[in-house]
Amino acid sequence: MNLGLFTLIAVLSNIILYHLPFFHYVTDHLKLNNPGSFATMLCVSIALFGVNAFLFYLVASISARFFKFFLIITSLGNALAFYFVQTYSVILDRSMMGNVFNTRYSEASAYFDPIIFLYIFLLGIIPAYIVYKTQLRNTPRKKLLLGGFGALIFSVFVLYLNSFTWLWLDKHAKYLGGLSMPWSYSINALRYEIKKQQKSKKQKLLPDGKFLNDTKVVVLLIIGESARADHFSLYGYNKPTNPRLSNIDIIALKPVMATTTYTTGSVASILAYDGSSSNEYEPLPNYLHRMGAYVEWRSKNWGAPNLNIDHFIEAGELKQTCQGDRCDYDEVLLTNLKQSIRKATKNKIFIVLHTAGSHGPTYYQKYPPSFEHFQPVCKTVDLKKCTQEELFNAYDNTIYYTDYFLSKAIEQLKKLNMPSLMIYISDHGESLGEYNLYLHGTPYAIAPRYQKEVPLLLWASKQFLQQRALNTLAIKKEEKYGQYNIFHTVLEALSLQSPIFNQKHNLLANQKDQHEQ
Repeated sequence: MNLGLFTLIAVLSNIILYHLPFFHYVTDHLKLNNPGSFATMLCVSIALFGVNAFLFYLVASISARFFKFFLIITSLGNALAFYFVQTYSVILDRSMMGNVFNTRYSEASAYFDPIIFLYIFLLGIIPAYIVYKTQLRNTPRKKLLLGGFGALIFSVFVLYLNSFTWLWLDKHAKYLGGLSMPWSYSINALRYEIKKQQKSKKQKLLPDGKFLNDTKVVVLLIIGESARADHFSLYGYNKPTNPRLSNIDIIALKPVMATTTYTTGSVASILAYDGSSSNEYEPLPNYLHRMGAYVEWRSKNWGAPNLNIDHFIEAGELKQTCQGDRCDYDEVLLTNLKQSIRKATKNKIFIVLHTAGSHGPTYYQKYPPSFEHFQPVCKTVDLKKCTQEELFNAYDNTIYYTDYFLSKAIEQLKKLNMPSLMIYISDHGESLGEYNLYLHGTPYAIAPRYQKEVPLLLWASKQFLQQRALNTLAIKKEEKYGQYNIFHTVLEALSLQSPIFNQKHNLLANQKDQHEQ
């Protein structure tokens, strides 16, 4: 076949085979009941064709052999991407590609359903095989470039004549770009790597501080995963997902708006002095360690920043000494926790537990079978196949188990008989089918509140309260709270005086503050 004709067929095949979610999005956001809407639909289609034709002809002009290699690779990549977009309604923007690169195999494997192999075979292997077997006749490079630029110029001309569609295209550009194959995942993967390289530059040090006393204090920060505030009964949810915490003297602050909808960004925000996800400055654990505190990070998740602390312990390492049938769940993070705190030679102790929490889509695997309190339960990774009741029940069981996990953590702190403070906050929330969205990672500007509103809980030991001359834990009343509160609250709890400390963002009130309230 002539290379020029083959390229045109490849462009049309790419649009037909892999852009069903793209056109679903367009029709869902256009009211096709007037000529203007149909004109917009036509312009979007021509723009998609023009961009793909220009890029495909550009690649083909390099060589026929390279173009075939490009098509084989992108056929397989498109099939895999199409499965995830179609199954979970995700948008393959830069942050989502960051999730892909940072997800461990143990988490990634949870997304696979046997039907994925059908997608790969029908939409990946068969097209790749056809490309491989097709014999191509060379076409002059000038003709290929002319074809590509001609398609692009035609598209621009059509858009120019229909300038009334520009506002709609601009408004939805991020979504459309995240659904365009193969550019969504390939270009955004490159964008993510560039940003990652920029972040890997040496972090700036925060100004030095000093501890005002040498009194022993433990601060336990528990970072949840995908926990949305509106499914905690502490926040008024109509199902009893927090039976244990409801009977503990715990404070549930107003739901917090997470700064991002993905783990790495939100964890960075929780640990940053300004609540940003930029990783420009050293995070809280590194800062405390450098100032002389004992710092330990225990993880059953991923997404931690670059850490320079006393101990970083993976769940696999803890599992070696864990006993019982719950060592595959978040409880493994509590293994020998009391002993680790007691062995610390420093009096200022900061420990982070980074949990697996409510990470989907396999919610039913995030809690022990004995915690399947709400039934029936969704037990497939293809969440669209489940009823809302089944999906909510599976997710609510993860919150029910988180409730138990937090109560066990508080028990361990009580047994220490020393001043201790526990803070629990989730990295981000989760979509459970609302607006036909699942999981998290939707671009922040258009993400629903379910992916943003997270719980913020605090508990303090009686020794901690006595140290602060209080009868109950006093919290400053604010209009709203954020992930930026964590950094400054921990500094206050550990009595670290620092130029970077912002009293306004500190959650802990003293006697004077309590009296003024």
